[in-house]
Amino acid sequence: MVTEIIAHRGASCAAPENTFPAFDLAYKMGAEGIETDVHMTKDGVPILIHDATLDRTTNGKGYIKDYTWEQLKLFDAGYTYSINFVGTPIMSLEQLLKWISNKNMRLNIELKNNNMEYPNMEKTIYEMINDYKMQERTILSTFNQESIVRLKKWTKNIELALLASKKQKGLVSLAKNIGANALHIKFNLLNKSIVKECHKNQMSIRVFTVNKKSAMHKCYQLGCNGIFTDMPKKAKWVRMLFKSGMK
Repeated sequence: MVTEIIAHRGASCAAPENTFPAFDLAYKMGAEGIETDVHMTKDGVPILIHDATLDRTTNGKGYIKDYTWEQLKLFDAGYTYSINFVGTPIMSLEQLLKWISNKNMRLNIELKNNNMEYPNMEKTIYEMINDYKMQERTILSTFNQESIVRLKKWTKNIELALLASKKQKGLVSLAKNIGANALHIKFNLLNKSIVKECHKNQMSIRVFTVNKKSAMHKCYQLGCNGIFTDMPKKAKWVRMLFKSGMK
């Protein structure tokens, strides 16, 4: 099994996270997948941004939920990263789906609904994935267990992943019981036992956020299904060394 390299918020080591330049660069670097985060606008449009507010990554301020999509289009999502990216707009999920639909890449959509509830978020995203015929290539992930239960009612061929960043007993069983068929864990939770248990239960296991060479090597060695990394080019190089028996 080859561990997939999934670009975390795109190639966010070299371009503003969750923007087209980051996604396009990840594609050119040979990443096998894109990971992105989704919040909902005031008028119910899924957009790509990690935080619930605009403050950190754009020239705007305040909560995403308080703006319409037309208003959000006016903000700059590149200037805080580098002068080279001034004028980079916020993207919608639909724009990303249009771009990726004809590319041989997996898409991981993280629903940012663990601290904030968005009405109809799951249904809206599910219907978009269907419209673009991306069911077989999409993973929906969330820290929100209730969201996975809701999604399970609709999704038969879209992979559902429970996110976990804190150590707890019975994590694999918990994920399986709520209807998830994948587990996405923070690197500090990774060990041989949890990988073995996931695979025993026909559950994919992927690890975030893996940027160090030693951490990448460990993920490859343990047979994880995928890693989320800000550095897809480096991850490909380390994987090549691992496959050739070099460290």
